[in-house]
Amino acid sequence: MTRFIVDCMLGKLAKWLRMLGYDTSYCPDADDDELVRIAVRDNRILLTRDRRLCDRRMVRKRCVFVDWGSTGEQLRQVVRELGLKVDKDRLFTRCAVCNGEITPLSKPEVEGRVPPYVYKTQPEFGYCASCDRIYWRGTHVQHVLEALEQEQRPRSGADAGSNSQ
Repeated sequence: MTRFIVDCMLGKLAKWLRMLGYDTSYCPDADDDELVRIAVRDNRILLTRDRRLCDRRMVRKRCVFVDWGSTGEQLRQVVRELGLKVDKDRLFTRCAVCNGEITPLSKPEVEGRVPPYVYKTQPEFGYCASCDRIYWRGTHVQHVLEALEQEQRPRSGADAGSNSQ
């Protein structure tokens, strides 16, 4: 599975990639040299807004310069450029906050640890042992998937691009 390291300018993109199940390191305090070292050592693709960083010899072939735009646009760019496929079985397997692995929890195990409405309405829960967070399938993952689906929708109107002369 593809693994990423993300620079300080792409923190929200890191969270979205994690929600899709991608192992994504986010190092907001790392300098460029450290990002390159981690990318090479851990065999990660470097995602950055820094063109000069992408031009470094050590990571040139494993770096994506991410354009400005919404997080959804950035995610679509990364998916498109790297030919990534969204695996529905990988959703909800990484902690959006710390990148730890999420393990399933039974409903009785979360009773009293989540809001009563969530306990009543959600059938599945997950737990990140790295940061002690409990997760359930809320709207966050759905928003990420919807942002990706926009890429597949046919463009309409002025966006369709008229090539007729």
